Amino acid sequence: MLPSDNYMLLSFINMKLRDFYDDLDSLCDDLDESKEEITNRLGSIGYIYNIDLNKFVEK
Repeated sequence: MLPSDNYMLLSFINMKLRDFYDDLDSLCDDLDESKEEITNRLGSIGYIYNIDLNKFVEK
């Protein structure tokens, strides 16, 4: 289950990407979560996924 607060979600997702996953697709597959939901929620607070850094960064 993902955190309901978008800033907590940002922290949670970036920590998981840093410590456990090579990319966002792997994280979403493993956690059975929607990539679209995550990117939309984090996009709403000004963050986008940077594939080269494997984390969400400010736009």
